[in-house]
Amino acid sequence: MKIRIAFLVVLVGGALLLGGSACINNEPVIKEWTKVIDEKKVHYMTIDGIMVHETDPAKQPLPDIVTPGNESCDAPSDAIVLFDGSAESFKNWTDTKGRETKWILKDRVMEPTKKSGLIQTKQEFGSCQLHIEWATPENVKGNGQGRGNSGVFLMSTYEIQILDSYENITYADGQAGALYGRSKPLVNASRKPGHWQSYDIIFHQPTFDKDGKVLRKATFTVLHNGVLIQDHCVLSGGTGWRGPHAATEYRPHPDKLPLQMQDHGNPVRFRNIWIRQL
Repeated sequence: MKIRIAFLVVLVGGALLLGGSACINNEPVIKEWTKVIDEKKVHYMTIDGIMVHETDPAKQPLPDIVTPGNESCDAPSDAIVLFDGSAESFKNWTDTKGRETKWILKDRVMEPTKKSGLIQTKQEFGSCQLHIEWATPENVKGNGQGRGNSGVFLMSTYEIQILDSYENITYADGQAGALYGRSKPLVNASRKPGHWQSYDIIFHQPTFDKDGKVLRKATFTVLHNGVLIQDHCVLSGGTGWRGPHAATEYRPHPDKLPLQMQDHGNPVRFRNIWIRQL
């Protein structure tokens, strides 16, 4: 086995940083490196000294568990209703190429079918307030990332993880409410499998200069079932998969892009989705 290690260190604003996320405006210290193992490059990243997708709770403690209340949230008068259970609102959605989606509408909820792929809105959005309700299967199958897995992507890019995280252990930055690979939730406010859950998200989009350099990083405030789990988190990198221990970096993109939900092979259901443009 041949192993070569390369370290990458980036200075941001005079501080030793490599992109990452933090809550309440604190910038994290992020380090990145690669190992070449059997002629294959593997990326690694730590955020404040903790490996991305760290599975050892002694190194990355899991969030405390909080029992949420029972509430739903109707759309305010100025919201754009993206899905209310009606066939007409289901027409607001397509696949990623603008074609008719393979997701199905059943009993006033929508859910993916086998290999149906991502679903996205016809309309495009930037900074927003988003309300979305979801439920993982009541009949529990699998564990970890293979149990009730989906995700909601702001601007088709920045993922807030959806997962059955009720008595289901996985890496903290990949459980329900995580900014995937970047920021674990403050607490675990998950309901039991099959029960409806909600995210209320305040998202401010990043901005880029003409050369693609980040001028302003994205921020997220997220409530899970009415419980604050991301407190004005500054997202200093992307949330895409870059191997088992690394996340993608920012990439420049248009000012508005569709909202997406993920098909990860689990029949996660969705209802009551509305958005307010900020």
